[in-house]
Amino acid sequence: MFPKNFMKNTKYEDIISRSVRLPSGSPVVYQLTPKKKKFGTLTRMTVGERNVSKKNKTILLVGETGAGKSTLVNTLFNYTMGVKWKDKIWFEIVEEEDKKKQRDSQTLDVIVYEIFEFKENTLPFSLTIIDTPGYGDTRGTEHDKRVSQILLDLFHSEDKINAVGLVMKASENRLTDRLKNIFDSVVSLFGKDLEENIVALITHSDGTTPINVLKALDASKIKFPKNEKNQPIHFLFNNCQNSERTEETKVGLKNGWIVTANGMAEFTEYLETSTPQKLMTTVEVLKTRVRLTACIQNLQDRIKLIDGKQTEIQQIQEVLKNYEQEMKKNEKFTVEVDEVYKEKEDIKGGMWLVFYEGAVCCKVCEENCHYPGCTKAWYPEHCEVINNGLCTVCTNKCPASDHVKDKWRFVTKTRKVQKTEDEMKEKYEKNKSESEKTGTLLENLEKEMKELTAEKNQLLEDSYKDVVKLEDIALNVESLSTYINLDFLIEKMKEKGDTGKVQKLEEMRRRVDEGKGAGL
Repeated sequence: MFPKNFMKNTKYEDIISRSVRLPSGSPVVYQLTPKKKKFGTLTRMTVGERNVSKKNKTILLVGETGAGKSTLVNTLFNYTMGVKWKDKIWFEIVEEEDKKKQRDSQTLDVIVYEIFEFKENTLPFSLTIIDTPGYGDTRGTEHDKRVSQILLDLFHSEDKINAVGLVMKASENRLTDRLKNIFDSVVSLFGKDLEENIVALITHSDGTTPINVLKALDASKIKFPKNEKNQPIHFLFNNCQNSERTEETKVGLKNGWIVTANGMAEFTEYLETSTPQKLMTTVEVLKTRVRLTACIQNLQDRIKLIDGKQTEIQQIQEVLKNYEQEMKKNEKFTVEVDEVYKEKEDIKGGMWLVFYEGAVCCKVCEENCHYPGCTKAWYPEHCEVINNGLCTVCTNKCPASDHVKDKWRFVTKTRKVQKTEDEMKEKYEKNKSESEKTGTLLENLEKEMKELTAEKNQLLEDSYKDVVKLEDIALNVESLSTYINLDFLIEKMKEKGDTGKVQKLEEMRRRVDEGKGAGL
């Protein structure tokens, strides 16, 4: 136990005075009480005051629940303070509530830890540590896109990044599908020049070379920078710093501290000498990616609508051919068809101080222009799919004033309806000229079908072009699966009979599958 006057004698007196002692023996554990600001799904935890004349290093942590990200954040703080084994003291900057949030796959919180200027700081720079929420869980790509949007909003306020740390346990012998999905999704937010700043942070290490982890990283096709041994740049850490010290555990725990101290020294040296990279090559590149993604999603919605209309026409054509005589004899003869229609559907959304989750929709075209939308855009005119006052996504490229941001979106549905011949004529001749209405209903349906086929083919061509553009912009092709449905486009291109484009899309799909399945 520590003497009663411990706090007065320690060099950590100032930081201890702003902490809460937790039940513990040796080391004595203190919970920091940093300044806490919450803006929707973003929480900032700040220790110290920012010194604009002092360099700041930004680290983005990516990893599965249980990999040791929280311990790593705490370790970075203690190393910054110069805490040594002999001090028999440990500080926690990560709150227990935050640990629970990051363990909860339903949580979308991004937590930013800012370690700025304070009395005990021993490093020549301050630290910003971004702890990412869970990617790649069972909720699929819609969830991943919301997380991506939250991170993109955050990155608007961050200038540069010094390291993207892939946090893995030393016991891992393969990169799981889930972890690969997490990593691909996050890395896809950056430009290709960030490849030189991706490092492996290996936790629960005993200090020996993590051969299986390094093999898994080599097999992953992630473009890690290499060290002098031609290995992916990596740093080793143990996770026992706040473990209770007894006669039985003291030797092993001290060795763990040595492993972590060495890893921290090497990592902070890397941070000091590495070239920081911009989070986005340019703001315009980011906006282009957002617009392309929104365009592809919108085009796919419109193709599905056309498919529904064509199914309805085919059903009517079949009935007209089989029951032509009955319809002539009976003016009230009805046909049951699957009618396609659009409906507003509520979505999960919410408003906070600076964030607003919702969909941007065009009221004129009745289309979804951006969903999940920009969480920092409170009004359509501030959304990234609006350029020079006009939408870059909806059919008619309508002005921002024709759009709304709300907690609903348009969905395409079908319903069984009974129709008479007159009702069918009225529907399929509604927007045609008098000369076009002179044909039979069957002839008009044939014309409608051809027009819809031509429109769908054009939409498919537009979708394909945008997918190719998106692939050029994305850091890796595997991340495409986060943003678009390649299988949908492949199926539709096969129906169209365009073998060249099918081969190109299937090649993209193959690379995605290889990235997920090659022990990654």
